[in-house]
Amino acid sequence: MTIIVCPSCSKKHRADTKKFAAIKKFVVRCKACSHRFQIDLNKPDVVQSPRPPKLTMPVSGPRHTRKICVSLSKGGVGKTTTAVNLSAGLAMAGYKVLLIDTDTQGQSSFLLGKKPQAGLTELLTGELTPQETIIQARPNLSLLSGGRSLAGVKRIIDKKSFGSEWTLSEAMEDLDKDYDFVIIDTSPGWDQLTVNVLFYATEVLTPVSLEVMSLHGLAEFIKNLHAIKKYKDIDLNYVLPTFLDGRVDQPQNIYRKLQSLYGDKVCQPIRYDEQLSRSPSHGQTIFEFLPDGMGAEDYTALVRFIARDQNILTTGAEGQKSTVVPSL
Repeated sequence: MTIIVCPSCSKKHRADTKKFAAIKKFVVRCKACSHRFQIDLNKPDVVQSPRPPKLTMPVSGPRHTRKICVSLSKGGVGKTTTAVNLSAGLAMAGYKVLLIDTDTQGQSSFLLGKKPQAGLTELLTGELTPQETIIQARPNLSLLSGGRSLAGVKRIIDKKSFGSEWTLSEAMEDLDKDYDFVIIDTSPGWDQLTVNVLFYATEVLTPVSLEVMSLHGLAEFIKNLHAIKKYKDIDLNYVLPTFLDGRVDQPQNIYRKLQSLYGDKVCQPIRYDEQLSRSPSHGQTIFEFLPDGMGAEDYTALVRFIARDQNILTTGAEGQKSTVVPSL
């Protein structure tokens, strides 16, 4: 019999872990406070997994929401792939996540295999309530979808005579407190809706495909970001190299250039992986499509980096999915 101590509320639980002996590492949920945390059976009998730092307040206090926009003016760098898989990985790790798609292409829904009847447009215009616009895409992962109708919303925002840059922030004011993370996928280019996202977000993650034109796009994006900084405290927090091909010299040279320019802001790169482009056609995240593949490994590293917790599990031992115990 194993004694398991919840790192959130310190309640002790007696649990029979013999049936998980082959897995060794798995995730449990505290029945007292609903907090999820990792268990490692290789450790001593009294297990106490540390709480992820700076993510949630004590149970009695308000939730601290991290709002991360995934943005770059250039297209084709993996923004939507990153936003979806980062959101899914954080949700699998036990965090409550809201993914917002602000792109008129609405590809986040497609990647998750969902066809929402409403989304961000109806929320911003006030046509529908949040309960009618936000759907449950996966356990712990909610989706506020984009789509072509956002083109009309952009025109509405443009016509506002005052405070147009705060439209999204005002719409989300009473919603984001329910989540640990809000991940916002943005469209290529630079428009009023992207400005709204940057006024709403607290952190910026920029995927950069390892090619010369993406470096140019990053430089232009940073110039625009500096314009926003005159009115709001926001900065570039993470640079994510994408499409790293170890067989070619140029991507590796550009990766080293990014490291020299941005230092510890540079995340572990996402290697070129054909499976990342195949998974959307199945309506699956990379963790569902090929959980023991290279893409899942790289996005797991990103999830750990963003969450500031190297113990996060998106897959279990030997490529198996983490086992979640309903309650202790």
